[in-house]
Amino acid sequence: MIKYNFITAAIFLLIGSQAIAQEPDLISQLKRDSTVPRTYVTNAFKSTRIINNHSIEFLGKGVLDLRILHRFGTVNTGIKNLFGLDQANTRFSFDYGLSNRWMIGVGRSSVGKELDGFVKYRPVWQSNEPGGSPVTIVLVSGMVVNTAPWAFPERNYDFKDRISYYHELIIGRKFTEAFSLQVNPMLVHRNLVPGLDDHNNTFALGIGSRLKLTKRTAIMLDYEPVLSGRQAGTKDMIGIGFDIETGGHVFQLHFSNATGMNEKAFITQTADDFWKGDIRFGFNLSRVFTVGKKNSSLH
Repeated sequence: MIKYNFITAAIFLLIGSQAIAQEPDLISQLKRDSTVPRTYVTNAFKSTRIINNHSIEFLGKGVLDLRILHRFGTVNTGIKNLFGLDQANTRFSFDYGLSNRWMIGVGRSSVGKELDGFVKYRPVWQSNEPGGSPVTIVLVSGMVVNTAPWAFPERNYDFKDRISYYHELIIGRKFTEAFSLQVNPMLVHRNLVPGLDDHNNTFALGIGSRLKLTKRTAIMLDYEPVLSGRQAGTKDMIGIGFDIETGGHVFQLHFSNATGMNEKAFITQTADDFWKGDIRFGFNLSRVFTVGKKNSSLH
């Protein structure tokens, strides 16, 4: 019950902030010069991902983000596995900013030998100016393809059986320079599921937050409770991270119970129980490059 009370509190916090921010201020709105470009809120998060989940942040136009992710074994295996460091799973990806409201990305994970890709769009952008939106709204759609050999190749599988899809709506707000919060309802659809009792559709509600400690460091929370369609034997993904920004790099150290690093994997295949000590150390490294002409406007 505690985790669901936390979810409810987070949602009401966002809704309440919208109600306060939307109090009528007609005089200020009339005074605003419509020819002057609106100023939007930036740096709610320092990366386009929180830990595993997408954040409300975007790459600028013409910016390429090379991301390298590592997840080690569980720390409670002890010294025999060097507290999990003897085991490692990886994902690398290339994300690209088409504009300040559109970005795309592709990646490859060692877990399941999976390829994934996504499209991300920001139709609503938070602005603290009169008449501006109190929240940012982002839409993400992606696809995951399992390329590993079939466990039972004699069965008549089609290529479509390798494919999964996910769609999510992210609603977030930067409350202060130090604190940001978002929620992200998500649907994951798998064309093929492991067992007869498993569900093709899984619904989850993510919660992500950032608490800035210094100019270049922050604490991150990434939580994705499954609401319906849970695969048997799986747990909710939980991650706690520490971000360090160094020039063009964002380096994140974190602890999580998830092995998989794409949406299908960490929502439907997380088998470890965070609260029983099944925690994995890992890190995310993001390095951005400007490869196209930058857009000077935030429109």
